[in-house]
Amino acid sequence: MIEKSECELILNLDKLHTTELGVKRIIRNLSLDTEDAVAWCREKIQAPGTVIFRKGKNWYADTGNCEITVNACSYTIITAHKISTAHEIK
Repeated sequence: MIEKSECELILNLDKLHTTELGVKRIIRNLSLDTEDAVAWCREKIQAPGTVIFRKGKNWYADTGNCEITVNACSYTIITAHKISTAHEIK
């Protein structure tokens, strides 16, 4: 885990963007009621309690109920999806 104040993703939030299809995918995956998916993701990434880590070429921001995936070079939001909180053991 990276300290938020030193995190490249946090330092470059002004570069955060996505494609038109990315906006649709994020809104669909998270059932959002907003047209500005990038601003929504930016707020979630900055929120207290969000855990940010880098794995390979991507940044991951885990907000507790969703995970946002961002390309580390271009700062393109690739996807975001809900995290299941119930893990049943069968």
